[in-house]
Amino acid sequence: MNDLPHRPADTATPHPLPDQGPITLKHAGESFLNELARQAQLPKSTYYRSLLASLAQYLGPDAPLLAYTKLTGEAWRATLHAAEQPEAQTFLAEFREYLRTFGWFDAARPVNQFD
Repeated sequence: MNDLPHRPADTATPHPLPDQGPITLKHAGESFLNELARQAQLPKSTYYRSLLASLAQYLGPDAPLLAYTKLTGEAWRATLHAAEQPEAQTFLAEFREYLRTFGWFDAARPVNQFD
């Protein structure tokens, strides 16, 4: 379903997480887009950039990453034109997979603050 590689358990996160403050949707989204570009998926990256901007606008300009849930993603998708919704669903699935695979959600939760 997606083209992102699975991260081996013994490797570090390839994209640096922010050192201070809450992890934002914008920061995680930029990392996701950079990963697509690194994989030479530039047309997809360009289109996903516009979807990510729309999602960020829906959730708020400085939304923390944890504001993005399956429910908020589906609520955002429902605001799009019917023709855009299937591609938006694919985007949401790939973005969530990336966030889970590379530890973004875990790092964003306060109980997982690093020592």
